[in-house]
Amino acid sequence: MQGLTQIADYFVICTGESTTQVKAIEEQIEEKLQQAGMKPRGIEGLKKSVWILMDYGDVIVHIFEEQTRSFYELDKLWIDAKKIQME
Repeated sequence: MQGLTQIADYFVICTGESTTQVKAIEEQIEEKLQQAGMKPRGIEGLKKSVWILMDYGDVIVHIFEEQTRSFYELDKLWIDAKKIQME
């Protein structure tokens, strides 16, 4: 995202198969980053858990439920950004 937006250097975009899995992904990310001494500036979307956004300043994490990710197509919005595949 560097050079494309001033809101963050990186977007992490991932998908869960259900709202339960989306919430579990969020909990694991928050726990691991907290262990590393990082705290989020904010977390949005926990109530419905179809799209959770975790703001860590230069890194913003988007966790989508499958249908929600398909609907918003956030990947296409930032098509010019360099992509790094992680598994």
